[in-house]
Amino acid sequence: MSRIGRQPIEVPQGADVTLNGQTVHVKGPKGELTFDVHPDMTVTLDDRVVRVTRPSDRPQHRALHGLTRMLVANMVEGVMTGFSKTLEIQGVGYRAMKKGSGIELRLGFSHTIEYSAPDGVSLDLPDQTTIVVTGVDKQKVGQAAAEIRSFRPPEPYKGKGIRYRGEHVRRKAGKTAGA
Repeated sequence: MSRIGRQPIEVPQGADVTLNGQTVHVKGPKGELTFDVHPDMTVTLDDRVVRVTRPSDRPQHRALHGLTRMLVANMVEGVMTGFSKTLEIQGVGYRAMKKGSGIELRLGFSHTIEYSAPDGVSLDLPDQTTIVVTGVDKQKVGQAAAEIRSFRPPEPYKGKGIRYRGEHVRRKAGKTAGA
């Protein structure tokens, strides 16, 4: 049996989980999320504990078992505490500015890049070189952070670009003068 899939999900006080057929609806202080479970998986709610079970040991069911359990657990964690990703901008003259609900990025191009946050995701700028992406849906937060990073990923020679906080960029040696 799946080690991840068989773990129960404890629903903390303040969160409310409701099951309607194959639809899981989670509501908490930060917001609410809805997820349609794969028809082969079974989700049950007993005394503030959610459990996910699978019908057989087929490889597809084994994979779906752990996936479904983690998606529901991430929904519960998201509506209680939320998720965030921090991006750092490195490079001379590279910076971000708040513009409405989105941001405007200056990344060394001849033009500025405007990025508006998708629904359920907020962008905060503690300073000009730090972007904090927050929201209740882990997938949306990660996707928004990846889209922002894709405008100027870190390059290996000088390390300039947008990187996740704590990300290590392998550096390459530059060209050497010929003899």
